[in-house]
Amino acid sequence: MDSGLLVLLSVALGLAVGSVFVFILFASARRSERAAIIVDPSVPDGVDQVIDAIDSAGVVLDASNNVVKVSPAALAFGLVWNQGLVHPELVDMVDSVRRTGEPVSRDVSLARGPFGDATIHLQVRVARLGSRYLLLLADDRTEAHRLEEVRRDFIANISHELKTPIGAISLLAEALEPASDDPVQVRKFAKRLETEAQRLGRITREIIELSRLQASDVLTSAELVDVDTVVANAIDQNHVQVDARMVTIVSGGEKGAQVFGDEGLLVLALHNLIANAVQYSGEGTRIGVGVRVTEGIVEIAVTDQGVGIPEEDLGRVFERFFRVDQARSRNTGGTGLGLSIVKHVIENHGGDIRVWSQPLHGSTFTIRLPAASHAATASLGEQQ
Repeated sequence: MDSGLLVLLSVALGLAVGSVFVFILFASARRSERAAIIVDPSVPDGVDQVIDAIDSAGVVLDASNNVVKVSPAALAFGLVWNQGLVHPELVDMVDSVRRTGEPVSRDVSLARGPFGDATIHLQVRVARLGSRYLLLLADDRTEAHRLEEVRRDFIANISHELKTPIGAISLLAEALEPASDDPVQVRKFAKRLETEAQRLGRITREIIELSRLQASDVLTSAELVDVDTVVANAIDQNHVQVDARMVTIVSGGEKGAQVFGDEGLLVLALHNLIANAVQYSGEGTRIGVGVRVTEGIVEIAVTDQGVGIPEEDLGRVFERFFRVDQARSRNTGGTGLGLSIVKHVIENHGGDIRVWSQPLHGSTFTIRLPAASHAATASLGEQQ
């Protein structure tokens, strides 16, 4: 056989054997790759990016309930500790999904982390993620839960507060008919009816005012307000009560201070503070209303020489319907809403209110508001 032909046949045979060998290696690699995916699957592609991007707290768990991926929010809520779920309630949800294969969604209340006493309220959903993993998502509902509690308490308090004057009016109305032949009794019952009707009217007005304050933002339509005018009007609105209680109001401090806001609401807030001071002051005492401007803050202080507030009650005086002295407030017609209204007004103006008190020596309530700067004043003038 020709030597050239032999060389050609050798090359062809070598190529064929080599091709078969390469094919065998390639097929073996593909089988090994498929076997690796089945034996040791990984977290599905893109889950890492999704967990990092979502606002919800996210946790990915493997078949042994080990945490293989966790979002910052889940760590902040204290859902995960030492690569495991902290709370038995969440573990129960995970186990339920593993048994049934069906997604689970629940509202749960949990301790915030393994060490603290604080509670968080979460809406939690657990579902399968591929064949091996589970995905747990949790949304914070703590604030919504708190607001719902506040709403329920507010409604309960309103019902209680309205029940008293309404019940009194009903009883007095029933008592009027048997006493119709006694002018003295009729006048007595009529006077008490008037008092209870006025109390009912005050409660209704203040509830409406408080609801309006919670639903609006006064700074969206703020105007330049002269603090001197606010002080003068608030004092004038209390002159009847001041004369009746025989107390003296003295005003002073810096003049010309200005703030941005709603003049009517600021007068209402200061009026409530002064009325509160008058209500708890003895005859012949003095009430001071002072204005001070320091470091861009306007302070309006109302100081009385009244009965004062116990230290344990100082943190609660701005709560709705809270009264330090229940009996005294009933006798003077107090609703327990005045200071709560003050707080909402001042906070809506970007300020705060502070209280100092010493039992039997009086109290000082201080409103603090941002002062209107010269630049802001000039800007407002240009707009007008």
